[in-house]
Amino acid sequence: MPNAFIWAGSSRLRPSSTRGRAKGFVMPLRPRRPRLRLDPESYRRLCRQVLERDRWRCQLCGRTVELQVHHIKPRSRLGDDALQNLIAVCAKCHDDLHRQRRG
Repeated sequence: MPNAFIWAGSSRLRPSSTRGRAKGFVMPLRPRRPRLRLDPESYRRLCRQVLERDRWRCQLCGRTVELQVHHIKPRSRLGDDALQNLIAVCAKCHDDLHRQRRG
């Protein structure tokens, strides 16, 4: 089988057949879509909605101080600024979440 690959991310490639394509052609697996990103004022209102929805409590430990809003699916991975992609967390839990992702 010829060495043809389909692009599967920033540095991952996987073998594929070349049926219907020129040899060595690289094709994205998923088409990119623009993410929903709000203007600053709309984003502030959305953050307030998230905090109210989550009853002004960290959804991981229950604290009610130093609250922040965390993107469940990061913006860098096309996570939207949308109510269903945001969660209220305290500063400590927020830091822990980002450390886990990096580590």
